[in-house]
Amino acid sequence: MKTSELKISPGIIWISSVVLGILSSVPQLAQHSFNMTEAVVNAILTSAFAIIMWYVNLFVFSWYRKRSPRKQTSSRRLFITFGIGIIIMFGLAWLQQLILTHINFGPVMLMIEVRGLLINLICYTILHLFQQNFENRRITIQLEQMKNDNLAAQYELLKQQVNPHFLFNSLNTLKSMVENGEKEAVGFIIKLSKFYRHTLETRKLDLITVKEEMEIVQAFLYLQKARFGEGFVFEQRLETASFTSLIPPFTLQLLIENCLKHNIVSEEQPLHIRVYERDGRLILENPIQLKSGDHHSLGVGLENIRLRYRHLTDKQVEITDDSCTFKIKLPIIYEDPHY
Repeated sequence: MKTSELKISPGIIWISSVVLGILSSVPQLAQHSFNMTEAVVNAILTSAFAIIMWYVNLFVFSWYRKRSPRKQTSSRRLFITFGIGIIIMFGLAWLQQLILTHINFGPVMLMIEVRGLLINLICYTILHLFQQNFENRRITIQLEQMKNDNLAAQYELLKQQVNPHFLFNSLNTLKSMVENGEKEAVGFIIKLSKFYRHTLETRKLDLITVKEEMEIVQAFLYLQKARFGEGFVFEQRLETASFTSLIPPFTLQLLIENCLKHNIVSEEQPLHIRVYERDGRLILENPIQLKSGDHHSLGVGLENIRLRYRHLTDKQVEITDDSCTFKIKLPIIYEDPHY
């Protein structure tokens, strides 16, 4: 999500600055020798200083936020704005001395500098409170968005896991095996029940180990072998360490199902599917041999996987399609971000 910048209405900046300028001249009304010129000059310079410091603080806040977006407080930021304020107020005090030459520069400058520090502190405090409120609202919106994305991904995942088309094909295959008296029918039923048991056990989990995911894949491949025979070849080249890493459940199974769904699978033209690790990513690849009329897939399964990874990690799912080979690269996760 793109981070928006903290903004303050120009009306608030100018009106508050003018009010501060007027208030700074109020004490002069109590003096016996009230001088209108002094009061006006003092109000104008104070208002100008307040306006400048509003924008200086906004710039410093924005600059620090881009450098350290997670760091909300900084004493260095406060000292920088104070230092800039002192220099600006000194210049304005010198300008006041040029306009009102009869005023003793020393005591007046000290009073103006103290006033400048107070105005700067007011601007800084208000902006800090605005920023905290801004950050809290932004985080709340992000959390709600992530929650909605996760719920949508879980719902889509459940719909794809309990796929009526997949169940229909599996039952048809089982029917044919039973009618032909094949001994593998019992094993097929066991694998099918095991696959749906995994569905029920893991559908509420964000992550499982790659070892557990491969058990789901093996049960799924067994069911597909009964349907496609030698029409596809699955090759797994994962290192031992990869099996302890984490992955959203049914990720590889969904990707393999996509491969079988969109590509030609036949004994004359077997589909080769490989899973391996490289550069800190799990990679699933297959040659592109699309079925006729399947060039405009909606990619619902891939979008589902993207959503779940976006919920779990900052790393992106990468997809490579060079018209010959299709590769999807999944970030390897070693720690559950929710614990």
